Amino acid sequence: MSTMHVTIITPDETVFSGDATMVVGKALDGEFGIQPHHMPLVSALAPGAIRIDHEGKHEEFILPGGFLEVENNSVYITTASCERA
Repeated sequence: MSTMHVTIITPDETVFSGDATMVVGKALDGEFGIQPHHMPLVSALAPGAIRIDHEGKHEEFILPGGFLEVENNSVYITTASCERA
C-alpha cells in the first residue's frame, strides 16, 4: 500500500512523524482527506481533530487550528499545540 510522510509540529516538539495512508481533518472551508501523492495544497485548519491512518490503525490528534501543507508526498501540519486524543 502506498504511503506518504506526515509530520505534526508545535513550537515545543514534533508530535508525530511517520508514514501514513490517509490524513482526515477540518479546514476553515470544510472537511478534507489527503491520500498519498495528493496534489500540492496549503490550507488553514479549523480547531478540532486530525485523524492519521497508519500501520493499520487510526490515531487522532486534537489541535486549536493551524496550517497544513502537502508537497512532494509529504504532509506538514503546524499548530500552536496538539494532544493525542
